[in-house]
Amino acid sequence: MHIGIPAEIKDHEFRVGATPADVAEYVADGHRVTVGHGAGKAIGFSDADYMAAGARLGKAADVYAADLVLKVKEPQAAEYPLLRPGQLLFCYLHLAAAPELAQELIQRQVSAIAFETISDRAGHTPLLAPMSEIAGRLATQYAAHYLTLPQQGRGVLLAGAAGVEPARLLVIGGGMAGSNAAQIALGMGADVTLLDRNPARLRELQQRFGPALKTGFSHDDTLRRLLPNTDAVIGAAYVPGRHAPRLLTAEHMRLLPAGAVLVDISIDQGGISETSHPTTHSEPVYLAHGVVHYCVANMPAAVARTSTLALTQAVRPYVQMLARNGLSALDGHPGLAAGLNIHAGEITYPGLEEDLAGTKKT
Repeated sequence: MHIGIPAEIKDHEFRVGATPADVAEYVADGHRVTVGHGAGKAIGFSDADYMAAGARLGKAADVYAADLVLKVKEPQAAEYPLLRPGQLLFCYLHLAAAPELAQELIQRQVSAIAFETISDRAGHTPLLAPMSEIAGRLATQYAAHYLTLPQQGRGVLLAGAAGVEPARLLVIGGGMAGSNAAQIALGMGADVTLLDRNPARLRELQQRFGPALKTGFSHDDTLRRLLPNTDAVIGAAYVPGRHAPRLLTAEHMRLLPAGAVLVDISIDQGGISETSHPTTHSEPVYLAHGVVHYCVANMPAAVARTSTLALTQAVRPYVQMLARNGLSALDGHPGLAAGLNIHAGEITYPGLEEDLAGTKKT
């Protein structure tokens, strides 16, 4: 099969769908690989490295001529015309918050397989996990950064100081992203409370982190009690393949102290706050109701080399299955089949059509 690996064009997106080592494996398996010029340059993978691994270099049109397009982030508007019927597209898609992209994939008859909805036998999302881990760890770093006065924050140090209490940080969502955010925040000395709606998960995290982590059931009453004394909120609630639950309203934002920070990790799925809208690494924040909102939809791109290495080792086995068997690979692998979001002009992921209709109304 012909595998195409484009150079990403989303704002400050320097991750790449395959390393030279991955390419060497795909070539050894008998596949033809075309890599976009400069695709890995920013993170230390030169064009020469890819050529030495057996890839051909090409322009975007050459890459998108492939049967299987392997990338990191969803196609951007400039790439839509390069998509074609029957093509396999394998990347993060987050379609619940992207009706325009979904419509393009439908109209262009692309078979779109989303990293984020592939599951394993335990029901986990193995291709989302590495980026959730990184995004969670970054979220606490960004919360600490934007709490400083030069960044329009409250002027609060996450760890506090001798005789001065630490910042109070609220994590909403106890999954991979939220638990990693809490881990880093505790390590930095913050006063951390984590909310979730799954009592078993709260018990698990309480046992993992001990009494240093405060936990609570995610409910409106709990939020209203905690927000007035919270310095930073990390939104990490997530439902695989679906629009993120809207747990925060403008009224909730007004409960926070002026200069508080919201880091909305869930923004690529629409965000957990009605005040959230996507930002970029070029312009990462805005103020709403006195709260600094950080809503970058590709957070892990800030550490693109680490992210690429973490992602590609997880992705490689699935690429090999698809390259070897095409769409028939889904027949014997229910977890991979769960990744199929759009095929032959139809939405195939449960609940996605409903979410897209809701997105269009907002």
